[in-house]
Amino acid sequence: MDSIEDKVEFLSAIYQPIDVILNIAIACLLGVAISLVYKRTHKGLSYSQSFMLTIVFVTVIVSMVMMVIGNSLARAFALVGALSIIRFRTVVKDTKDTAFIFLALAAGMAAGTASYFLAFVGTGIFSLLAFGLHFTNFGSLYKSEFILRFRTQIGLQDNYGKVIEQYVKSSNLLHSEPSADGHQTNLLTFDIVMKKDADLDRFVQKINAIEGLSEVALIASRTDVDY
Repeated sequence: MDSIEDKVEFLSAIYQPIDVILNIAIACLLGVAISLVYKRTHKGLSYSQSFMLTIVFVTVIVSMVMMVIGNSLARAFALVGALSIIRFRTVVKDTKDTAFIFLALAAGMAAGTASYFLAFVGTGIFSLLAFGLHFTNFGSLYKSEFILRFRTQIGLQDNYGKVIEQYVKSSNLLHSEPSADGHQTNLLTFDIVMKKDADLDRFVQKINAIEGLSEVALIASRTDVDY
């Protein structure tokens, strides 16, 4: 069995202390950059600060793992066996989050093997692609400003329809859900684009003032809801 001194000597032969520090520092820098890109391009209600921290941690840890493995195939198999006992039970809510995890893994592997050019170029190209797809709203079915949701009694369509027509440029009914208790009410969800000079606060007040409407909610869909 190898002594601790032999292991330290083996690792030192592959990575000098300055190399270890540099690799981990670059991995940390890339992890922070990736997490910031994730934060800036995120859509939907599944945002989590914990996930941002996870991206940074994964990038640094993978770079350390790559340095531990070095050129040893035996170490690689031993590490796979050791890590196989770990069970990750957190469900990824947004499939796009998986791409950021893979990027963190790739960046950490590149930094850990001193492939700095690949690490920076790969992360840079991915970031540009993420921003481009984000700002063009690529793949979106609807171009909305807000999501309007409220519960209404059946037969009041003319009442809320007039208010929506007065303040809203375009609207689409996304979802209609009848009441579970058998009452004659529906939970309606619209995606809406406000008119250019429309007063948003006044619009909300008028919707709330309609008799027979309840549970009125207005959500900014550009930053909170993804289709």
